[in-house]
Amino acid sequence: MPDHATSSSPAVQRQLDRLWALGPGADVLGLSRITALLDRIGNPHLRLPPVFHVAGTNGKGSTCAFLRAAVEAAGLTAHVYSSPHLVRFNERIRLAGRLIDDDTLATLLEQVLDAGGDIGASFFEVTTAAAFLAFARTPADACIIEVGLGGRLDATNVIPAPAACAIAQLGIDHQAFLGDTAEAIAGEKAGIAKPGVPLVTMSYGDSVTARIAQVAAAADAPVHARGTAWDYAITPDSLTYRDARGEVATPLPALAGPHQPSNLALAIATLRHQSRLAIPDAAFASAATAARWPARMQRLTPGPLHARLPAGAELWLDGGHNEAAAQSVSATLAQVANGRPAHLILGMLSNKDANGLLAPFAPLAASFTAVPVPGHAHHDPEALTATARALGIARTATAPDVPAALAMLAHDAEPPLVLILGSLYLAGEVLRENDELPD
Repeated sequence: MPDHATSSSPAVQRQLDRLWALGPGADVLGLSRITALLDRIGNPHLRLPPVFHVAGTNGKGSTCAFLRAAVEAAGLTAHVYSSPHLVRFNERIRLAGRLIDDDTLATLLEQVLDAGGDIGASFFEVTTAAAFLAFARTPADACIIEVGLGGRLDATNVIPAPAACAIAQLGIDHQAFLGDTAEAIAGEKAGIAKPGVPLVTMSYGDSVTARIAQVAAAADAPVHARGTAWDYAITPDSLTYRDARGEVATPLPALAGPHQPSNLALAIATLRHQSRLAIPDAAFASAATAARWPARMQRLTPGPLHARLPAGAELWLDGGHNEAAAQSVSATLAQVANGRPAHLILGMLSNKDANGLLAPFAPLAASFTAVPVPGHAHHDPEALTATARALGIARTATAPDVPAALAMLAHDAEPPLVLILGSLYLAGEVLRENDELPD
């Protein structure tokens, strides 16, 4: 499914329409099509600046945001490839710090589609090839590339010699593609390991750690894991990172959530265990407060959607959609609520585990409203309310959309604290409706 991408630019939309028409490659992971496609356009992936390749179930996007912020704080420039987009397709490709412009994007997509229309490449593979072509043509000091799905067979895994690879938090997701055990998923994520390239990881359970070590050893990649090669500690207002080279002190991340210090520390470890770029310690302190990553416990600013709530209300947004994300986001919600009642608005794709996502929020939820995810196969809102009631949330409802759900909360006695969650696609609609476009 090509993410229902649309554009206000007619030139870009013409190419997105062509992407929509692509064949079943979207449902088959593998590197043969992307390799053939890249060969048709001159193998741009072999001409990139130093690449930082990041995998993980949750936290990989935030880790990429911290990497970019640190590189830029060092006075350098970075290309970034991430997915999915929230509002505009252009968000997937950032050239030397700026989102790709419509004219450049339309030209790149056209060139890639013209060159490889008969290969049967997927939406993501064509997008990846276009990004690599853009990165090869535009000068920058670094490339930050987020894995799309898994790692071993992801289209981004054609980079032969990154500066460093990293694996963020791991959990159960995309079982149909990656396997249904933590060890199987870890093996797929660790498939980004390359000979002689540092593989920087968090700390995991023993069996997951062993599987990552096994895959890395087969690739001849040195592993630098938290707890052995590096670690960090936090106080109420600071983070101290430690490795064999010494300590780095930073403020706590501006990104909300008790999980964000670990993502910041992973980014620091990744940059300190590579030798292609020189990043001064001061840049890490700047990165802690400068990094932005929309729809990850983002407090929305005043806008048309926010205006549906009374003065004093808080509106938060998170695109988390699996149990591991729910653990982190619910802890963040508990912090920001600080004892106040919290109201949940949830829309989820049909292939996601609703009970696993909702369970950590149940003790915090004063109310629960289920909504559809426009344009996508999603859990029936009535079924979601049944799940919520089974978890002990007494006040439940359904609404046709997020604006209607907010209107139902507008007359509560106290200005509500509201969290919208469950899908990055839903998050994109929320940002669009609140006139809060990612930049």
